[in-house]
Amino acid sequence: MTELEAYYNKFNEEKRLNSRHGQVEYRISMKYIHIYLDEAAKRLGGSGTDCRSQIRLLDIGAGTGRYSVVLAEEGYDVTAVELVRYNLGVLKKKASSVKAMQGNALNLKKLESASYDVTLLFGPMYHLFGFEQKLRALSEARRVTKPNGVILVAYCMNEYSVITYGFKERNVLSCMAEERFTEDFKTISSPDKLYDYMRIEDIDALNEAAGLRRIKILSPDGPANYIRPFLNQLTDEEFELFVRYQMAVCERADLIGAGAHTVDILRRD
Repeated sequence: MTELEAYYNKFNEEKRLNSRHGQVEYRISMKYIHIYLDEAAKRLGGSGTDCRSQIRLLDIGAGTGRYSVVLAEEGYDVTAVELVRYNLGVLKKKASSVKAMQGNALNLKKLESASYDVTLLFGPMYHLFGFEQKLRALSEARRVTKPNGVILVAYCMNEYSVITYGFKERNVLSCMAEERFTEDFKTISSPDKLYDYMRIEDIDALNEAAGLRRIKILSPDGPANYIRPFLNQLTDEEFELFVRYQMAVCERADLIGAGAHTVDILRRD
């Protein structure tokens, strides 16, 4: 068992995405997934639910199926690839309608090229280290996506790591001493730390190397992870207004890099 598998055997991703801060990320991500699923439907000449079964969606690093299961229940043709056996087992118990398989984002050899209208690469980029590994995963996602199809890629962002782990949790002195932060506070991570962190310029370089064109980039959670206790104190009405706020500002260039996560939306030409 790898360290990553051991971690996810204990980590409750369902609980995170069902928490209030997780709901912000999930709901905004789903909004954009549906935008491009609707676009795929229009290319097929359909609308509404009449052609959903013809639209193929791939979820790479699907976890326990938070996105895959819902989208399959909506009628889309969903394939899920997950590395961690425990997560895969949970996913399979939830929905037999999802074509779920164990696999690695770095090598999707079981999947044919140019097969999917929409591809999600939401989990793997958190745990791949170095430019070359990330490029391999992005290139594989590109390979299996249809021409003119869309790839949504999620990253963990550098500034969130520095502000929370470095300053909020008061590890900044040890991080500087151990050279885990550069002089300009870029995180230097390694596989034993499990997570890797990005800045916008790092993402831009990956897209250029993979030959992918950005449609838009957004922060699905914004400040939500920074203010978890305060979100939990909001009434339901106030919380809905916060979600509405983040929906309104999630594409603002002056806010994107500071959130915990970024979703990059790319076109395969």
